[in-house]
Amino acid sequence: MLLRRLAPLALCAALLAGCETTTTMSRVDPGVAAAIAAEAPGNYFIGRRYYKKDYKMWGWVRRPGEPWKKAQLVMLNENSKLAPDRAAGTLGIDNNTEYRLQGNFTGGKVYEPASNGFYPEFVLAGYEVRSTTPPLIYRDRRQLDPKVRILTPPL
Repeated sequence: MLLRRLAPLALCAALLAGCETTTTMSRVDPGVAAAIAAEAPGNYFIGRRYYKKDYKMWGWVRRPGEPWKKAQLVMLNENSKLAPDRAAGTLGIDNNTEYRLQGNFTGGKVYEPASNGFYPEFVLAGYEVRSTTPPLIYRDRRQLDPKVRILTPPL
């Protein structure tokens, strides 16, 4: 008797579980992987602006040909060159823009108080925009929202 009552509930639970909508992805988009593989080697970096209202880090930086999961979240040293959004006078206007960066890592770490973390220092020497609408590289689309305090690395 109890089994007959629970069977319809179990069936409904199984059917509803398959209808869940999610904003997350668990693996790298094949198109992203192919684009990375096609990058020319050289003395430059690829950067993805990651603007967060509450944090002061600049974004994710990686070497050409490396996957985004190897990128480092950096603090930008702008003594030689202002970041693109600061140069434009509007912080965060370039959120999720992808750049070809000229510069170097100093080997030092910079403290960021809101996250209570230390991040590698990258000295910016120059940049050019690669894309203002690059493909998603994060697990969760909410990571693109400047108000959401997610600092999870890219895939």
